[in-house]
Amino acid sequence: MPLVEIARWTLLVLITLVLAFAAAVDVKERRIPNWTVLALSGLFVGWAVVGPDVSLLGAFEAGLIMFAFSVGFYMMGLAGAGDSKLVSVVALFVGMKHLLLFLLTMSLAGGAVAIFLIALSPRRALVIFQTRGQVGLGRTVPYGVPIALAGVATLVPQLTGIPLW
Repeated sequence: MPLVEIARWTLLVLITLVLAFAAAVDVKERRIPNWTVLALSGLFVGWAVVGPDVSLLGAFEAGLIMFAFSVGFYMMGLAGAGDSKLVSVVALFVGMKHLLLFLLTMSLAGGAVAIFLIALSPRRALVIFQTRGQVGLGRTVPYGVPIALAGVATLVPQLTGIPLW
């Protein structure tokens, strides 16, 4: 196996581990550690060098677009600051070429997580539905999980050539 391939797969494993940790902390504590975002930023430097078909312009465009939208969601109280930072840095990896696939995958995964959480606590969901969302009852969807899943699901096909969708 060529050295570039080894570097790509090593980076993908490291990216996956950092994303998994960020998602796990988000589930447990409803926060995403800043060091995970910084670690992913550092890993992007390596990905930019050895990643398949990486366009720095496309990566920065995708990151900036996601940052702008996610900050808007944060300002409206629809997303957390950690979610905003995490989705922005993951967008660097997927770039403009795969941004729509990433967003679609993240949305579907987010819906699946929300349905799972409703299934875990149907009474809580009933109260939320009956009050038409006026009573949130605390915990939100840990969006670090869908961001992590979508990030990995978007990067794996780039290395394998086998589309997951």
